[in-house]
Amino acid sequence: MLAEQKYTCPHCWRTSVIQIDLTAGSQSFVQDCEVCCNPIEFRYETQSGELVSFDYESAAG
Repeated sequence: MLAEQKYTCPHCWRTSVIQIDLTAGSQSFVQDCEVCCNPIEFRYETQSGELVSFDYESAAG
């Protein structure tokens, strides 16, 4: 099951939406901002198909 989650880019401050797969379990991955192309590290935890936590931060060194 896919869910949409809003986030604000830590580089350009634009609000965007990312789709996360609630059936894949907890995940951590880096994805570039669709607006400014800077890397963002996303982390989320799921339990029983529900989103438990969602966090993100700049992945730029």
